[in-house]
Amino acid sequence: MKLLFDLFPVILFFVAYKLFGIYVATTVAIAASALQVAWVRLRRGRAERMHLATLALLVIFGGMTLALRDPTFVMWKPTIVNWLFGLVFLVTQFIGDKPLAQRMMEHAVEVPDVIWRRLNLAWAVFFIFSGLVNLYVVYVGSGFYEAREALIAASGVTDIDLKQCAQHFSGSVLALCQRAHMSESSWVDFKLFGMMGMTLVFVLAQAVYLARYAHHDKEPAPAAGDISQEADAGGR
Repeated sequence: MKLLFDLFPVILFFVAYKLFGIYVATTVAIAASALQVAWVRLRRGRAERMHLATLALLVIFGGMTLALRDPTFVMWKPTIVNWLFGLVFLVTQFIGDKPLAQRMMEHAVEVPDVIWRRLNLAWAVFFIFSGLVNLYVVYVGSGFYEAREALIAASGVTDIDLKQCAQHFSGSVLALCQRAHMSESSWVDFKLFGMMGMTLVFVLAQAVYLARYAHHDKEPAPAAGDISQEADAGGR
C-alpha cells in the first residue's frame, strides 16, 4: 500500500501523459507530489525527506519544462533523483558508524557488517546506473532527442506539444512530429515500467544475497522494503 502511495505522482503522470501530453502530465505530477507531501505532513506531523526531495526536483525541472516548453528537463529529473540517492548511500559508506542500508534494514535481518557495506555499495552503484540508463533512453534508446531536434530543424518551431502533431503539421513534418511523439511516449513507458522493473530485479537479487548470510533470530520481514519503495518512487 505504501508503495502505491509513493508511486502516486508517477502513476498520475503516466495517465495524464497518455491522455493530454507531456506538459499537462508535468503539471499533474507537480500537483500530485505537492498533495502527497501535504497529506503526509498532515497525518504524521512531518513530511518524508524522499517526498520533499522529489517535489523540489519536480518543481525545478518540471517548472523549466513548462516555462521553456522543453520536455528534456523533466526527463532529466529521474536521473538527478537516482544520482542523489546514490550519493547519499555512497557517503554513508565512508562516513558514520553504519551505512544507510544497514540503518534501514537491520531491524528486519541480521548479517555481518561487511555484508551491509557490500549491500550499501551495491545500492549506490544501482542508483547511479539507473540514472545513466534513463539518460541512455532519452538520448539514444528512444531516439527522442534526435527526433525532436530533426522536427525543430524542419519546422522552425521549438514550442511543440507532440500530442497535437496533426493539428499543426502535415506531410513530412507531420511524420517527423509523430516520430518524436512515439519516442517521447517510449520514454514515459520506460519511466514507469522499465525503472520499476529494474528495481524489482535488483531487490530480488538482494534478497537472494542476504538469505545466504542472514541470521534468523529476528522477526522476519521483507529485506528490501523501505529502500525498494524509495527507489521506485523517487527515481521515477
